Amino acid sequence: MTHLTIESLHPDFGASVRGVTLSGDLSENELAAIREAVDTYSLLCFPDQDMTDEKHLAFTRRLGEPEAEHVAFGTSGTVTYFGTIGNVADDGTKRDNAHANTRYQTGNQLWHSDSSFRERPSYVSILHAYEVPGEGGETAFASMRASYERLPEDLQETIEPLSAVHDYVFSRSPIAPVDPNHAASLPPVLHPLVRTNPGNGKKNTYVGSHARSVPGWSGMDSRRLLDDLLTRATVEEAVYAHPWRAGDTVIWDNRCMLHRGAGYDADRWRRRLRQTRVVGEHRGVLLA
Repeated sequence: MTHLTIESLHPDFGASVRGVTLSGDLSENELAAIREAVDTYSLLCFPDQDMTDEKHLAFTRRLGEPEAEHVAFGTSGTVTYFGTIGNVADDGTKRDNAHANTRYQTGNQLWHSDSSFRERPSYVSILHAYEVPGEGGETAFASMRASYERLPEDLQETIEPLSAVHDYVFSRSPIAPVDPNHAASLPPVLHPLVRTNPGNGKKNTYVGSHARSVPGWSGMDSRRLLDDLLTRATVEEAVYAHPWRAGDTVIWDNRCMLHRGAGYDADRWRRRLRQTRVVGEHRGVLLA
């Protein structure tokens, strides 16, 4: 990516990238460079992008297989590749703080990796900002790769052979009821607690709000371990909070990144971001 301007966002991860139009006619070399940058920086922000849903999905397909949005698919069998983050409906109307969808989206304020509850969790998420609030609404990111590298050696050795159960119903039911059809479409799945990037060999923990338990460990010991790993990964100095600007397209590596949304006043502000995801290569073990 030598022809691009790259500016670091955080000492552990992240880069702001200029000099490319994601909705343009990208060459294979440019696509390869973007994939390499994902492996290297884990989080990429491309400001001032010309984007529409059609262009967004076309770019997503260049990076891999688009992932069906799980709520629409789970509740009705509808295949759509977009999720809307925020309080602006497709018809342009604004939903307030009391709206059921606004309340449901507060679940995004928990630290998580997108689709870790799926058999094939996401490779990357691609999120484009159309409307952003004047206050609040940032997205915070933290690196499970950097966190793993800072773990004591004995703790690295302890977690290396372990797996964790990831369960969407476990993580989201305390926020809002999960539709029974949606719940049935997402049985718990087992993933390694330590993942390795196939491109550069770097390891990271794989935790977050969807991680429910560690097989072979008691419930209490599981929670202590998973909560400790999550806390270590998300200490204040390890977090970058992205201040969204309209036109930003942000790509992050769900294999090694945690993120969560910040609150905003939906009564006062409009927020509309559109997201796609690319299916990852890793396959977990379905437990039901």
